[in-house]
Amino acid sequence: MKSIIKLLLLGLTIAVFIACSKTPYTNRKQMVMFSPQQELQMGYQSAQQILKTERISNDRRINALVQRVGQKIAKAAAQPGYKWQFFVIEKDMLNAFCLPGGKVFVYTGLFKAVQNEDQLAVVMGHEIAHAIARHGAERMSMIQLGRMGKEIASQTLGGGKYAQIINQAYGAGETYGMVLPFSRKFEYEADEIGLYLMTKAGYNPNEAVKFWDNMRRLKQGTRNPPEFLSTHPADINRIKKIQSLIPKALQHYR
Repeated sequence: MKSIIKLLLLGLTIAVFIACSKTPYTNRKQMVMFSPQQELQMGYQSAQQILKTERISNDRRINALVQRVGQKIAKAAAQPGYKWQFFVIEKDMLNAFCLPGGKVFVYTGLFKAVQNEDQLAVVMGHEIAHAIARHGAERMSMIQLGRMGKEIASQTLGGGKYAQIINQAYGAGETYGMVLPFSRKFEYEADEIGLYLMTKAGYNPNEAVKFWDNMRRLKQGTRNPPEFLSTHPADINRIKKIQSLIPKALQHYR
């Protein structure tokens, strides 16, 4: 009983976080159970591990380009508490990612799809948007909340013969009801916020459609899961959504 009371009190604390936290630009209420300081520390620790295991590119041109575009968009993001750093990983992957707190990594393989500086700004805007919207911390918070719910159910029902049923229910619910749908939601939101950031930094938002079309063509012939089983939106849906947002983004264009 005491354990259940503790978990319920934790739930009330979480409710306070939900009421007080909103994403920039989209103003979506979110649940974040970690402080910005904790995010910075987690991002720093993860970045140090990546720098030990991955090969950092020595290509001066690509590094200078990533630094220039990243710094311009970080300035547009106007988040002085973030410790922005930009790295290029020597690996043939169509990918980039940002750790909590502002550590951005771009794979050299992505430049197969990036045809100009504006298109790189699409990528950097998207990744920086993930950081300032605190998507990483929000995802971790959701998983922690799900596990807390599982613990409450287990203790309420007494575990035992119900334990396996509870584990299966929460395992499937966490994956298909929370992690995958919200991962796609975060991707759409990062596209939107990233579009505003790149335009504020002086880049052309119309290049976002061209970049994602490049990505779509490069991935043709590969087998992708249906959107509802994926962490990312289908490329065609992503492009349609971006097209609908460009008129609003152009309001920020200088």
